[in-house]
Amino acid sequence: VQLVESGGGLVQAGGSLRLSCAFSGGIFSTYAMGWCRQAPGKEREFVASISWSGGSTYYADSVKGRFTISRDNAKNTVYLQMNSLKPEDTAVYYCAADPNGRLPRSDKDFGSWGQGTQVTVSS
Repeated sequence: VQLVESGGGLVQAGGSLRLSCAFSGGIFSTYAMGWCRQAPGKEREFVASISWSGGSTYYADSVKGRFTISRDNAKNTVYLQMNSLKPEDTAVYYCAADPNGRLPRSDKDFGSWGQGTQVTVSS
């Protein structure tokens, strides 16, 4: 499985960004997908996940109500819409995949990872 993220960048606090992740090398519609992030000097943390069908989602408390995860199984792509961004959202954001048929709730639930895309939120 190969995952390629895009859409990161520099944005002011209160702004929005939309991350995309292109999936290849497997049957996308059988994988749960998610996003995790790692800030400088901190451990990687779970952000959001979505089931294979898109019918179920799960969010970290820190992003609930501000971030929305979605997927398009026809395009083999998962998205993370990030609104009301805060400086503490600054991190490298990683796309991740889980083939085990569950809804991931931790970064440790994922088996495949992208290279990451930098998101920087200025105050």
